[in-house]
Amino acid sequence: MKKFMNDVDQAENEMILGLVKAYPKDLRKLDCGNVVVRRNKKENKVALISGGGSGHEPAHAGYVGTGMLDAAVAGAVFTSPTPDQIYEGIKEIANDAGVLMVIKNYTGDVMNFEMAAEMAEAEGILVKQVIVNDDVAVKDSLYTVGRRGVAGTVFVHKIAGAAAERGDDLSQVQETANKVIANVRTMGAAIRPCTVPAAGKPGFELAEDEMEVGIGIHGEPGTHREKIKNS
Repeated sequence: MKKFMNDVDQAENEMILGLVKAYPKDLRKLDCGNVVVRRNKKENKVALISGGGSGHEPAHAGYVGTGMLDAAVAGAVFTSPTPDQIYEGIKEIANDAGVLMVIKNYTGDVMNFEMAAEMAEAEGILVKQVIVNDDVAVKDSLYTVGRRGVAGTVFVHKIAGAAAERGDDLSQVQETANKVIANVRTMGAAIRPCTVPAAGKPGFELAEDEMEVGIGIHGEPGTHREKIKNS
């Protein structure tokens, strides 16, 4: 497999370092791990944090900025970030207006974000959450109880982030985010398998004339395979 990569073990770290170096006036990386925050913290507004496994960029870190996320936490490839990483991100962006966590509906993500929220609440930080579950292809797949959270998360970042930027309070931003979640549905499709860098080979096989409908972002099985065809 050909790849632009110096070291498989440093792929996630170098990805984040590259992003921050590309936008030094807007972003900075925390020392605790692959956590990206807005360089200029804005007080007196609800702060938004999201994150998940690496490999889907710019799924989260690419949406840190004005009117969107205040922090994004990147785990290893296809692996949820740890509660400690998320907690450090929450602490960094927290203010009196509170923090909203935008979580994709994967078991590991939900568990680790909720653990981080408990840690933050023990420090007196006000935290609420929403869980994005936009995928309509498959329910109760690998890693998931209920529908998966996938591309629809981007709309939550942008719309709830705009509500926070204009000064809505935490409950209002949460309500806006939940309204977006209730009205966004997506379905994935793939024409080629992905290759996790550490594995070095595709995670599954698709014939040249095949596509898989309803596939998950980690390569979880979809609903069916069919021949590629014109619409």
